[in-house]
Amino acid sequence: MNFLAHAWLARGGSDEFLYGNLIADGVKGSDLSAWPEEVALGIRHHRRVDAFVDGHPVIIDLRQRAPRLKRRYTPIALDLVWDHFLARELDLGRQHSPLVARCYTLLDSRPAPNRLAAMMPVLVEQDWLHRYADFAFTCRAIQGIGRRLTGPNHLAGLVPWLEAEYPRLEDGFRHLWPEVNEALEVPQRLP
Repeated sequence: MNFLAHAWLARGGSDEFLYGNLIADGVKGSDLSAWPEEVALGIRHHRRVDAFVDGHPVIIDLRQRAPRLKRRYTPIALDLVWDHFLARELDLGRQHSPLVARCYTLLDSRPAPNRLAAMMPVLVEQDWLHRYADFAFTCRAIQGIGRRLTGPNHLAGLVPWLEAEYPRLEDGFRHLWPEVNEALEVPQRLP
């Protein structure tokens, strides 16, 4: 799961909790004492979601089907593909979402961890969360992440496989997402 899916699962929590979910990939280590309590809870929630997804049979099966030399990078690509399918399900290609606006407000108003500092303003400015509804955009985002990794762009090398496997990926999302949503969605807090 990537930004959109983590935001969706955390939308019932406070702004601090949601923010923690959004920045968690930029935070390393288990010592979260430098973060406010709700942000740290959000980071931990994000990590629970990632662990649940990474161990799910759908992901394990898809990784085995991926090109052998690129399997190590498959979870990164799939995270963005899941955001694509969620954006389509939420019809974000045609309408603007209050949740996305909330995410952008949080990301605009708070500094991101160093590892994400350069990317977050671009994500907001270019409206990535709505644009994930377009699979071509999602594939370009996957290639862009691959350019930021050291060595050859293995993520770009996965794009033809993602395109060829699109129906299987969509089917995988249809099995995975309800289980993730049921197991890890944060209920709305009452005022």
